[in-house]
Amino acid sequence: MWVELRGPLGVGKANLALDTACAETLVIPEALEALGYSAREGDSLTAVTTALGREPGYRLRVSSFKALGHTLADFRVNVHDLPEDSGIDGLLGLNFLRTFNYEIRSKEGRILVSPA
Repeated sequence: MWVELRGPLGVGKANLALDTACAETLVIPEALEALGYSAREGDSLTAVTTALGREPGYRLRVSSFKALGHTLADFRVNVHDLPEDSGIDGLLGLNFLRTFNYEIRSKEGRILVSPA
């Protein structure tokens, strides 16, 4: 799904996969660098463990994050690389989803979202 992020250099889009097992939303560095963010704006270092091993990264707050028709200001994301052949720019995680009531209708290809 396409999400919209706002940064110091404007607005950009990123293709994220919905991941209800992902605690925090993850975005690849390149998507955020295009908006003017860098590791200098990060508030903490992080690491994720994947099948490939432990990957270093960092957390930062984007000025706004819009997904599934809803916008959150000052939204925290984890910044980590993903395999180049993954075809996505990140993962939409529970730190966004738990703000809402949502229903996933896989057969219909729909996600219904309403404020909690």
